[in-house]
Amino acid sequence: MTAYRQRRVGLISDTHGLLRPEAVEALRGSEFIVHAGDIGAAAILERLSAIAPVTAVRGNNDAGPWAAALNDVEVLRIDEAVICVVHDLAQLDIDAAAAGFHAVVSGHSHRPTIRDRDGVLYANPGSAGPRRFSLPVSVGSLVVAGARVRARLLTLDV
Repeated sequence: MTAYRQRRVGLISDTHGLLRPEAVEALRGSEFIVHAGDIGAAAILERLSAIAPVTAVRGNNDAGPWAAALNDVEVLRIDEAVICVVHDLAQLDIDAAAAGFHAVVSGHSHRPTIRDRDGVLYANPGSAGPRRFSLPVSVGSLVVAGARVRARLLTLDV
């Protein structure tokens, strides 16, 4: 049996062009960062890339030449875990469990959530950008060890 060390994957979504210093600080120490769309500007990805390698998807508000280079769905493999990234969970048109995904990371709703369905972990880090309604400003993280994936949410004090 292979022993895997724990790997931290920072989760961020819906920055809409605003990368708060609190979000940057919360993501420090991540080995990988996932941005689940509605990025707002290429500069956001550049700043996140200074922390760790970034996997990002295009959100419904991402437009222009920089955003055209992003896919709607990405699949990231860390150790034995397979993580699907999509901006709007409603746009995922496959059965995540049947596809062999251990986790699905999404954004779009601005609501931070973690849930398990059919053995797949679903995580939405919420919105790290401009505050929307009474929803919190938040980020998240995954802890990956082999095929095990756990999620955590962090409300930012802004």
